[in-house]
Amino acid sequence: MIIAANLKTNLTRKQTSKYVDEVERFLNANNISQEVLVFPAMSSLNPHAGKLTIGAQNAYPVLNGAYTGEIGLEHLEEFGIKTILIGHSERRHILGETQESITKKFDFYKNLGFRIVYCIGEPLEIRKAGEDELLKYLDTQYAGIDLNYENLVIAYEPVWAIGTGLTPTLNDIEVLHTKLKKKSKAPLLYGGSVKVTNAKDVLALKNVDGILVGSAALYAEHFCSMINYAQALNK
Repeated sequence: MIIAANLKTNLTRKQTSKYVDEVERFLNANNISQEVLVFPAMSSLNPHAGKLTIGAQNAYPVLNGAYTGEIGLEHLEEFGIKTILIGHSERRHILGETQESITKKFDFYKNLGFRIVYCIGEPLEIRKAGEDELLKYLDTQYAGIDLNYENLVIAYEPVWAIGTGLTPTLNDIEVLHTKLKKKSKAPLLYGGSVKVTNAKDVLALKNVDGILVGSAALYAEHFCSMINYAQALNK
């Protein structure tokens, strides 16, 4: 399984270094065989060699250039990063990323062979409109994305569940993941208020290939507990 931590705009460089070291020690001490990804804030990126993989939360689809506030491929290469998060709902809904711009970013990093964790998810009004509308909405987020890309990971995160403490029922998650699996054979993660108290149950569901964790992963101890759940299930 794949256990991923999106640290968002949290933890300083010093705190992130301590966090990564703690998780890496846990992986080695416990012979963890699961794939573990950590996406730090941009200012906290550092080269890392070990079982844990460091990824970027975002990057512009260029080598470098006049793109104020962005980083490009050249910056990722400096840190040996070949994994990137694309399409997260906070970039779509807060920062205004369009499907067109997301697709350009996807194609750029796909052509470079990056491991891409591609995020999809719906707001509450779409969820309330019923399953047909929900699936149609998610289809728009697949537009222009190569679902057969061999280095693709898809992360389904209902927008209304991110950081709210609310989650779909376990049955809802399993049913939707089963439908989404028909669209792509890529590993399918669940995200959206995943925490220590529910991670084990979520990971045990059919067609859930891992989790993408936000605020609940900010404490290395909690994140390691979730990794341990995945290792015990060893699906």
